Amino acid sequence: MPILRVIALRLGPFTKPIHSEARNIAATLLYYRKMATPENGKEEAPEAISPHYDIRLPKLPWHRRMQIPIIAALVFSVIRTVGPTLRFETVGGAQFQAFWAAKKPSIWAFWHRVILPITWYARNRGIVVMNTTAFDGQWTRKVIEWLGFGTAQGSSSRGGLRGLQVMAKRIEEGFDCAFTIDGPRGPRYVAKVGPVLLARMTGVPIQVFHVGVERGKTIQKTWDQFLLPGLFTRAVIVVEKPIYVPQNADPEMIKAKHEEMQKALERVRDIAEGWYAMSEEERNRYRAEFGP
Repeated sequence: MPILRVIALRLGPFTKPIHSEARNIAATLLYYRKMATPENGKEEAPEAISPHYDIRLPKLPWHRRMQIPIIAALVFSVIRTVGPTLRFETVGGAQFQAFWAAKKPSIWAFWHRVILPITWYARNRGIVVMNTTAFDGQWTRKVIEWLGFGTAQGSSSRGGLRGLQVMAKRIEEGFDCAFTIDGPRGPRYVAKVGPVLLARMTGVPIQVFHVGVERGKTIQKTWDQFLLPGLFTRAVIVVEKPIYVPQNADPEMIKAKHEEMQKALERVRDIAEGWYAMSEEERNRYRAEFGP
């Protein structure tokens, strides 16, 4: 992966992971029972699902399995190095705080580009993130679980529905859920429908946002135009108003809500990416519109 090669070259010294913050998500085991089969007339044995869903690795060559902890340690070290230096401002962030204070879950949706700064900002809240079952998902899962997230294994092409079922259960238990909405491999800035389906299943709102930084590096060779914030830089999180999806939504309504989410994601991206090029007067207008 180009981003990992770039990080390894530029930030190679920071490779020792810190695990102390990470293992604090309290959750119970879930069990899914398969239907009885005509062949034996019996219900099959329950399939154990951990708090982080399916902990079994896919069949990978030994050299790929060896890479998983190394890549995870490197990426985790980068986040642990950069994250504490970021100075966040939230525009519309009072919505997050209100939901957290009321202990009401919501569904987060954001572009893959800003995964590093938002992972640091939202750490240790037990937020459940959809991630792929492929190789990339294995090291990603280690990183985000070390940072206090849960995971639901699935993707747009494989296991996605099952991942949504796990996320729905987590929402029922009071946890937030999150999607890197154009992940895991793009196309960039094209929103997938998963959050809309989950919102319809659960009745909780979708919150879309984007992160902009005053100084940072865009890794051009990556599919998502990965954002690596500079050390000790300012960052702004722009949060749009919640999107609600009726639980009786028909296909036309789902399509309309999907389009609404896409437009909201594009708007907050444009605002956040241009935040530090705006005049203070322009920024104050958006602060008044979105709230603190």
